[in-house]
Amino acid sequence: MKLPPELEFDDDLHLLIYRPHGVIDETAVKRVVDVLEDLEARLQKPFDRFFDTLGADEVELNFKYVIQVSLCRRLSYSGHPPVKSAILAADSTMNHYARLHALLTQGSPINVRVFRDRKEAADWLNLPVERLTEKA
Repeated sequence: MKLPPELEFDDDLHLLIYRPHGVIDETAVKRVVDVLEDLEARLQKPFDRFFDTLGADEVELNFKYVIQVSLCRRLSYSGHPPVKSAILAADSTMNHYARLHALLTQGSPINVRVFRDRKEAADWLNLPVERLTEKA
């Protein structure tokens, strides 16, 4: 499967990395969700996720859309093995939406945490911080 340039999958670490640049909007979120669902169906094994939103210039989402996506993800992933989803967010708007997503997926197999520090995210995912650093 050919992934969009902002997405990377590491087979050895069982990790999907998303590094958006530019605007995070409904189209961008839908593209990520489509890849997530395709990988979940194809791989049939759990994998963690790391979303590094620091490179995004702008967030053009709304609460209704984030609620809809979060609840759909919660339902579609129900009954699957637990996964970790670390979101690195410094922008206040992105931070609010990420925290809302974390709240709405609570109690599901998708364990979401929001971080402002890459090292803390790496520690939580049990990965070397270098693996979560964008290559030049």
